Formats: sequence, structure tokens, C-alpha cells
Amino acid sequence: MKKTLSTMAAAVLLASTAIAPAFGQAQPAPPASPAPAPATPAAPAAPADPAAKPADSAAASGAYLTEQSETQVSANDYIGKPVYNAEDKSIGDVNDLIMEENGGIVAAVIGVGGFLGIGEKDVALPMDKITMSRDADNNNEVRLTTTETAEALQSAPEFKTLADKQAEADQTTTSSTGTQMPAGGGGTTPSTAPSK
Repeated sequence: MKKTLSTMAAAVLLASTAIAPAFGQAQPAPPASPAPAPATPAAPAAPADPAAKPADSAAASGAYLTEQSETQVSANDYIGKPVYNAEDKSIGDVNDLIMEENGGIVAAVIGVGGFLGIGEKDVALPMDKITMSRDADNNNEVRLTTTETAEALQSAPEFKTLADKQAEADQTTTSSTGTQMPAGGGGTTPSTAPSK
């Protein structure tokens, strides 16, 4: 493939030098070499002023990040962390983060109510209702707060993932077809079976 491209490049170069005098160019064409030298790849252009490009814009330009900047937060700093209300009481823990396909975090899924995860429900709290701060005295530990109350979150609609919605749809389909699962698991039994 490389040899074919080199041959084609030489042919184009020779043809252009042969045709050029016909179009009134006054300068004679340089003699063609028997085999053109392989082209060397061009070095990437250096930015005009490296200091003008901030380090945290590397992600926006498609470059690899080499370190976390002061303005960036890891998902690990959110997931599993308690969220505190204005009275400094924990009103739930962050179970998940919801992101848009094209980037940006939309909401934090907070488990509210219940005890030790039993009986809790997930509520997706928009990110603009969560404030993050760092505790400099505690290894820059992230602290999440909101102005929402525990009661407001407990009365908020439950958040459902795509998997939750699919499971509900499957359950509805199973219920509408008249089949049910036996208590011990296993095969399906028609609901119209005669009882003994």
C-alpha cells in the first residue's frame, strides 16, 4: 500500500511538471528523481503559548488527564457519602449519580427513609440542589449538603432506573398473560388451573 502511494505520488509529480510548461510557466521543472524519498510525518504543531492553555481544559481538547485539578471531583467523593440538611442531620446517602450521555451529572440518587438500606427508596435530587464543600482539616474530605428536608425527600417520587422500568414491564406482561411464579420458584403455572 505504501509503495503504491509512493508510486502514485511520483506519477502525479511527474505529470504536473510535464504539464506546467504548457500553461505558460516560465521556470523549467526540476529533474525528477528515480524514486521519491518516503514522506516523513509532520510533527504536531506546538501551541503558540503553552501558558495560555489551562491544565484542566485537557479533557475538553481530548487530551488525557494526568492529575485531578482543584475544580474536579471524583464520583467516589459522592457515592456512599451522606447528604446533610440545614440542621446538619444526615437525610440519606448517595447511591448513584445520573449522567447525560454527552457529559455532565444531572442528579444524585439518594437513598432516603428505611433503616440500614431496608425500606429505603431512591430519590434523584438535581445536582443544583446539592452543595459540595471540602473539609481542609480532614484530608479535603467532601461534605454534601442540601436545603431539602428529610420529609421533602421522603415524599418525593421514587427514582427508577431503566432496569427497574424493564423489570416492572416484564412483571406486568407476566401478570397479564395469566402466569404466575410458584412460591418455591421454578416453572410457571397457569392462573386458570383448577384448584384442588
